[in-house]
Amino acid sequence: MIAGIGVDIVDVPRFGRQLEKTPRLKERLFTAEERDLPLRSLAARFAAKEAIAKALGGPAGMNWQDCTIRKDEAGDPQIHNTGSVAEASEQRGITSWHLTMSHDGDMAIAMVVAER
Repeated sequence: MIAGIGVDIVDVPRFGRQLEKTPRLKERLFTAEERDLPLRSLAARFAAKEAIAKALGGPAGMNWQDCTIRKDEAGDPQIHNTGSVAEASEQRGITSWHLTMSHDGDMAIAMVVAER
């Protein structure tokens, strides 16, 4: 059963300017394993994290570091939650996540579906 759906779109150049303007933003939004990725990949991962927050109903106190987007052996994106995000997922009975991310031109988009 679907427990939540979230989608987000990010303007990649604008996101890059924000990261340059606020150097600590990258550390706040991304885990150590994500930070060295290219800008387009960071923008897509930020869109994914925003979509996850929306699927969870925008939980207060969500820590962006508690969600990592990794690729599996086939290259498909996978969501790995810990801490505040795992707790919010558990409270809502979420047992699995589905994620898709894409880029086109200057835009990055992500959509998630959370299931019970």
